Amino acid sequence: MEKLKQAYEKKNKKLNKTEKMKQERNALEAIEKIKEYAENGYDSIPEEDKKYFLKCFGIYDRPKTPGLFMIKLRIPGGQLNSRQARVIGEISKKFGRDYMDLTTRAQIELRYIRIEDIPEILERLNSVGITSFQTGVDNIRGIVNDPLDGVAMDNILSSQNLLLEMQKIFLKNPEWIDKVPRKFNTALNGSFANRSNIFTHDLAFVLAMKDGVYGFNVYLGGRVGNIAKPADIFVKPDEVVACFEATAKLFREFGFRDNRNKNRLQFLIEAVGMNEISKAIREIAGIDFARAGQTLTNLGFYEKEMGKVLQKNGNFVVYANVPSGLFSGSDLIEAARLSEEYGEGRIRLTVEQSLFILDVEKVDKLLKEKFFEKYKNIDSPYKTHLVACAGTKFCPFGVIENKHDAIEMAEYLEKEVSLNKRVVMHWSACPKGCGTHGIANIGFEGCKAKFGGKNVSGVHIYIGGGMEREGYTILRNVPLVLAKLYIKELMIEFKKDKSNSFEEFHNKVLNNFTKEFIGFFLKLKTYLKEKNIEIDLSFEEFRTPKLEEIEIKSLAEKLYFKLTGIRPFGEVKGYKRIKKLNKDVDENLSQMIDLVLEEKAIVFSEIVDLISID
Repeated sequence: MEKLKQAYEKKNKKLNKTEKMKQERNALEAIEKIKEYAENGYDSIPEEDKKYFLKCFGIYDRPKTPGLFMIKLRIPGGQLNSRQARVIGEISKKFGRDYMDLTTRAQIELRYIRIEDIPEILERLNSVGITSFQTGVDNIRGIVNDPLDGVAMDNILSSQNLLLEMQKIFLKNPEWIDKVPRKFNTALNGSFANRSNIFTHDLAFVLAMKDGVYGFNVYLGGRVGNIAKPADIFVKPDEVVACFEATAKLFREFGFRDNRNKNRLQFLIEAVGMNEISKAIREIAGIDFARAGQTLTNLGFYEKEMGKVLQKNGNFVVYANVPSGLFSGSDLIEAARLSEEYGEGRIRLTVEQSLFILDVEKVDKLLKEKFFEKYKNIDSPYKTHLVACAGTKFCPFGVIENKHDAIEMAEYLEKEVSLNKRVVMHWSACPKGCGTHGIANIGFEGCKAKFGGKNVSGVHIYIGGGMEREGYTILRNVPLVLAKLYIKELMIEFKKDKSNSFEEFHNKVLNNFTKEFIGFFLKLKTYLKEKNIEIDLSFEEFRTPKLEEIEIKSLAEKLYFKLTGIRPFGEVKGYKRIKKLNKDVDENLSQMIDLVLEEKAIVFSEIVDLISID
């Protein structure tokens, strides 16, 4: 492990401020004083506890709601029994204004919590086996697995017991609390379907087969903006816990502690190479793990439009869609009731901020309950996969409101372009990417934009993301009022195409164009409609090399012909400005076409201002 030692020594000569603070203070002191803080009030809490140490125990001071906290719960594998769900719901009602968020790691966040109430809340949670420990900052976070683990027909290896064994290693263990350099996300998936965003974690155990034996291939280094890479390690189920512990120890001992923006596991891998990391994992575990087998988990999004999934026991799992994860204690209590009345009292949270009720026999009767009027079983394609992080209302990093922005966009698209095929939209309120916008078909990253001479909420728009790849930006700094118009045009194009999913549409159609062409094309189509210019354009009309200078000329020639009925370099002898042939043409459109065809503009950025709407 000499390379690891050298990399560690090189990168850790100067510790960041957080690491220095961690060396001076034991994180456990903060939670041990929680009753004292509750008795003496918010102002008695030291700043370092508000800003960092209490977060080690899932207690987040929220500047956007002064004097009130958010508590992030650890829900192992997103699995709740009805008793646990009911207690959490009651806590939310009594102490948290009946509000909660379902998160993108299949967890629950309670908000509007007073410091005076936290000791009682922690006791109530503990009484039903739920904790908030180590759900924030530099800790091993809640472990994710398939929400249908152990019950779905395609689930080959149940992983919940493994998850609980892994959790025992570090949970409430002083050797692990606050001891890793940055957060460490872990996931297991023993199913063919990818219902857990499995490839976006620091450490992922993915269903695989080797020599006729089912087990897990290990993937490492995933995070927002980076897909995990294969470590060339295959583990049998009885080797998973040892592999997890070895990997976590490796990160704890050799992870970088200088620049907090570059100290996730990914950066250690980049510094020494995956082969060195894999070799070290084997050495620390004392097990010569086999080389990788064949990965069996599907890389793409899974289907759930049908709203129910057949279980191995013959009953059904029934889906309840919660757009943007906006939920309440009252609704969780009602979900608990329904899970008991129609099943065996089991609920599963999903990484798409929604939930399943398990063991349902009388599906039709369940779906007539009022709960499913609010949280539809089969929602519109725009809402069924809708993910959004906390936004400006609660998060100090948020740039836009986000959750309601996402819902408003979805509802606008429902009215304007009805779809019966899948599109996945994720929203992040800032570059941190907690809404996992990078892995969505269409992703939105919050930003500020100019509109009407004023600073307004806006987004950078991404497309082409998936479980195995990050999306790319097609438009930047777009005011929200215009973003919905551009996405409407994109959905019109998607609807016209025969593709069954947006992934297929992207790979078959959009992937043939540069990102500059796609963004400009959507703006142009919107401009034409806003100006009542009757020109019909479609992606399918263009068959050009994926080169911006050729795309821009092809588009200008197409517009010239549609406006004049003449080909610019065909029937006309020498190029004639478009206004000479059609005096009624829009001034901006005329100028744009002439600039391109006279070769005074060769990229889209040189003409985009001519079709800007403000």
